[in-house]
Amino acid sequence: MTGSDPKADLHRYLDLGRDALLWKLEGLTEYDIRRPLTPTGTNLLGLIKHVAGCEIAYFGDTFGRPFEQTFDWLADDAEPNADMWATADESRADILGLYERVRAHSDATITALTLESIGRVPHWQPGRDEVTLHRILVHMTTETHRHAGHADIVRELIDGAAGLRVVADNLPSHDPAWWSTYRERLEVTARGAQ
Repeated sequence: MTGSDPKADLHRYLDLGRDALLWKLEGLTEYDIRRPLTPTGTNLLGLIKHVAGCEIAYFGDTFGRPFEQTFDWLADDAEPNADMWATADESRADILGLYERVRAHSDATITALTLESIGRVPHWQPGRDEVTLHRILVHMTTETHRHAGHADIVRELIDGAAGLRVVADNLPSHDPAWWSTYRERLEVTARGAQ
């Protein structure tokens, strides 16, 4: 086995989550990317907006590398969940463009700093707020993959598309009839457990 570069490994896994999150919007209408499909309003475009905001905070503010713009929806006095949905004035292109710029800004921070570089998370409690780039890379990779999982479920509810990537969905290869029978079997088992 060859040597591994921990920072490059963490960055690669962060990128995998970012890419998975983005492809969930491909081929969908404006309505579908904005549809609230859970009782808490989870929607695809909102997930990307939220993760962009997280990266602004964790890779920007935390390390004294502020992003080029500020946003009302990230302010301390913002409406609750303002970062979890796109307003009528925020287009798909706006949110995706923002995410692309934020991603480049975050990547510059990751490249410029060492894993041991110290930062301070402004919204974490004193005594817990001092962090390393290593910790923030782990935190944001986890956060991004968590939201990519949310996006996977939302996308499946919209049109049945599921999986890790378009070219490698990481699911068993079965036709729709198999999946229907499988789902029914799970339903019967669940009802029998009552």
